[in-house]
Amino acid sequence: MIHRFPVRVYYEDTDMGGIVYHANYLRFIERARSDWVRNLGNDQNAMRDAGLIWVVRRIEADYLAPAKFDEELRIETEVQKVTPARLTMSQQVFRGETELFRAIVTVVCVNADSGAPIRLPAEIRALL
Repeated sequence: MIHRFPVRVYYEDTDMGGIVYHANYLRFIERARSDWVRNLGNDQNAMRDAGLIWVVRRIEADYLAPAKFDEELRIETEVQKVTPARLTMSQQVFRGETELFRAIVTVVCVNADSGAPIRLPAEIRALL
């Protein structure tokens, strides 16, 4: 299943050349992941209250073409692999049918107090 999330490029997202500043793509895909998790029915606030939080372990990113001020973009998120300890997904940013950015993102769960890695809860793996 592919999750699609719309984003509009605002002036604050751009650099002096009027193109999206490279680090803002990470913000865009973070918003898309948060929306995707919410749409799955996973309450991140409840997880945190239970002592678990999601953290990004690794991102591999490719910048393919620039996005510019006021463009409408679409972020697509798709699960690639789920293990007892990790979730790996692909995320792509499109303007229309043109792919602008792609990333492979690995997230894990950690204990909210100690920061120690823990297994993904079975109920979360079942949602994926």
